[in-house]
Amino acid sequence: MDTLVDIPQITEYFDVDLLPDTTTVGGPVMPVDTGSPSTGFLLWASSLVFLMTPGLALFYSGLSRYNSALSLMMLCMMAMAVVCVQWFLFGFSLSFSESAGPFIGDLNMAAINTLGSHAFPNTAPQVPSIAFMLYQMQFAGITAALVFGSVPERTRFVPAMVFVFIWTTFVYDVVAYWTWADHGFLRNLNCLGSPTYQSAPCFAGAYDFAGGGPVHICAGFSGLAYLVVLGKRKLIHAEHHNMVNVMFGTGILWFGWFAFNGGSAGAANTRAAMASTVTTLAAASGGISWVAVDYYSTRKMSAFSFCSGIVAGLVAITPGSGYVAPWAAIVIGITVAIVCNACCRLKKRLGIDDSFDAGSLHGAGGFVGNIVTGIFAQKWVAKLDGTDIDGGLIEGNWIQIFFQLVGSAAIAVWAFLVSYIILFIINKIPGLHLRQSEADEALGGDQAEMGEAGYMLSSDSASKLASEQAKLQMAARMPLGKGKTTGDSDTIHSD
Repeated sequence: MDTLVDIPQITEYFDVDLLPDTTTVGGPVMPVDTGSPSTGFLLWASSLVFLMTPGLALFYSGLSRYNSALSLMMLCMMAMAVVCVQWFLFGFSLSFSESAGPFIGDLNMAAINTLGSHAFPNTAPQVPSIAFMLYQMQFAGITAALVFGSVPERTRFVPAMVFVFIWTTFVYDVVAYWTWADHGFLRNLNCLGSPTYQSAPCFAGAYDFAGGGPVHICAGFSGLAYLVVLGKRKLIHAEHHNMVNVMFGTGILWFGWFAFNGGSAGAANTRAAMASTVTTLAAASGGISWVAVDYYSTRKMSAFSFCSGIVAGLVAITPGSGYVAPWAAIVIGITVAIVCNACCRLKKRLGIDDSFDAGSLHGAGGFVGNIVTGIFAQKWVAKLDGTDIDGGLIEGNWIQIFFQLVGSAAIAVWAFLVSYIILFIINKIPGLHLRQSEADEALGGDQAEMGEAGYMLSSDSASKLASEQAKLQMAARMPLGKGKTTGDSDTIHSD
């Protein structure tokens, strides 16, 4: 994501003749790429990152009640579709403009009208800008879908999609610009006061290789804001309806994460291979560690514990995947599994209905990942593709911890506050109230929001289902505390 290569050296990465490109509007003219391995690599990576969204949908569907599984999958996929349109119209331009100030991009690349075979010299110098745009589109799409992990089974569909469009514009695009764009302030914390900053940014600031801040902290803290506005579910199920979906969805996410982190190198090179290697090591150590922590108290080898640990490890390694060594990835996986497991237990004790742990895994895990990146980042890892950094704390660069803390805190506060304001305003607009009625919540999102069923039931099962729904609707009308309208157990782990 932040690969820096001297322009004259770029030709060594291509196997074809390079011709000048005259389609660029503003900025340096980069070579035309008529078929390099790196372009194919990034298109492959875009496909894998796209696959993560249906993987996430499958993961969420397995954690939900049977009568909300399809609607949750639809929420994820529709969020991706909405973001694709927003990204085309102006989202990419706002996120990766090369000519704006420190806070937000401009509209020079709106409707991708200036993109083509030229490259972004300071962000993705070895691939065409159109390929880089497509790759980043998948990041924005899955980030919006992640938010719904905090508020499943109670949010209305239409206002949720309105939120996605506005949120991507004012939260994701802004934070992505801070983190990755040429003049983004988090990418240039070390030279913000310099008189030459606007003409010559230093690219010395917070490290975030693949989205610990823009993706995970943004989604986690925005999900918590959504939760504050909507409140708890009235009917909290005690068990996941389909752990097979959860397990399979986790596998798809892990598979896609090779490209999520590896593709962020922006080229088919050694740094991409290293990023993919540390990604799978962090996931493996996170899964094993979470199972071990829960086994101590339950004496059970929980599949959900394993899946949670894998996701936590993947989240935490994301910002540091292009900066840390393999041994550090194992330490990061173990550390984040312990921290996020504690966050899940804490939110249960506090009665916070962060239903599928978006805040506990992505918010907390992204924050931890950013901080440990500042500890374990090493110069030799970044140098694998020619990028120069000052390293992290283990190489004596203590100021990097400060940069990582500033970046993480700024993103968390911005994501939570702006998301809350957007949601508060949407909720006040007639016809766009965010929360389902209690009767619709009892019926389930599949029927209430879509008029379709995710599962076809036999006549005997349908009769039992009708009886159960009648009980649920009756329970939903009872005051909290009279009868079992809520429960202590949802998607978190037993103590």
